[in-house]
Amino acid sequence: MDLALLGFVTIGVFLTLILFTRTSVLAALVLVPVAAALIGGFAGGLAEMTGEGLRTVAPVAALMMFAVLYFGLMIDVGLFEPIVRGLVGLVRGDPVRLCLASAALPILVALDGDGATTFLISITALLPVHRRLGINPLILPAIVALAAGVMNLLPWGGPTARAMTALDVGLDQIFLPLLPAMAAGVVWVFLAAFLMGRGEQRRLAAAGGGDSFEPVERPFAEPVRVDRLFVFNAVLTVVLILLLFRDLYAEIVPVPAIPPFLLFMIAFAIALPINRRGWEAQQAQLASHASSVVLVTSMILAAGVFTGVLNGTGMIEAMARVMADALPPFLAPWLSGLVAITGMPLSLVFTPDAYYFGILPVFAETAAAVGHDPVAIGRAALMGQMTTGFPLSPLTASTFILIGLSGVTLRDHQRFVFKWAFGTTLVMTAVAALTGAL
Repeated sequence: MDLALLGFVTIGVFLTLILFTRTSVLAALVLVPVAAALIGGFAGGLAEMTGEGLRTVAPVAALMMFAVLYFGLMIDVGLFEPIVRGLVGLVRGDPVRLCLASAALPILVALDGDGATTFLISITALLPVHRRLGINPLILPAIVALAAGVMNLLPWGGPTARAMTALDVGLDQIFLPLLPAMAAGVVWVFLAAFLMGRGEQRRLAAAGGGDSFEPVERPFAEPVRVDRLFVFNAVLTVVLILLLFRDLYAEIVPVPAIPPFLLFMIAFAIALPINRRGWEAQQAQLASHASSVVLVTSMILAAGVFTGVLNGTGMIEAMARVMADALPPFLAPWLSGLVAITGMPLSLVFTPDAYYFGILPVFAETAAAVGHDPVAIGRAALMGQMTTGFPLSPLTASTFILIGLSGVTLRDHQRFVFKWAFGTTLVMTAVAALTGAL
């Protein structure tokens, strides 16, 4: 069978199974490429191809596992609680301040890379204050969604890890060039929150016949306890983050290059016994995040099988040649931009696994075939595909946590936040283009 045709059929079957049936993504990632290899006559090379795929994704799987465990532990022991309380305390009944705090909190909480946790903590902490002021119920989930979308670019957030896995590249090639774009995205989120807050301030002032607001009592009665353990955790986390971004200052301050997955493994190995004394407490801590860890790592390993077979058989390369031949010449220079601006709307259609493991490799090889950097296509995809787009996609379970806690419908949430989320994509894409990341 023609390799390109086999590749397109393989991806088509994979997308059909996960989009229109109840087939689990994990099963589709493993069974579809194996069946394709058998049909194509590659049975003898399955062990080598899948083994190579697993070797490729192992560092990403380790990074995801220990990042979730580490930040989960830090949240559980209350490292970020003082900042949460401080943000809420600064609101003082002002809708603008409240909206800005509503952006800052999920940006902080999203450090653990788990959208569900971000929504749970942010909505639970801020919803009573929003209701007390009579703020439009669509605004809180919108702001939290915008913040979580930008923060989902973090390497352990999901899309970036998938892009690294699919393209077999490292953190320095995918994520670090996007830091200016991500920073611009954060600025945009605060600007959007400010504009929403100003709109609510005017609306409430008009409704109340004035422009003053009653102070809101703080929802935290007890002061935060800052002890030696708290200081230790804060210092450890700061050191970890600094080492993760060593490439930004390595020429000025020489520090050893430690792989990100090993950094998180070391940090968690240090933090766990210090924060959880005794075997039973440590086991309970691990068990509390076991479901998230198993889901993430098993998906990444299964993706290694998928990409290993498609690359090992030559299907990706063959499909790319066909697409490159079919690509109109006038569109070739704009391929990165097209991928960037379509990624966010396509989050409503494709799951992250379907896009990053089924679509992205073909786009990347197509780019290479017409003389573009294939890694730039991966960075372009991160401008919207399940980053800014995931908190309004019906294909992610965390979206339903967000709207369920907020008490709004998916349709109303999507209609309200779509333009703001697409604006985030446009801002980040423009900055990424100006800084040479695309």
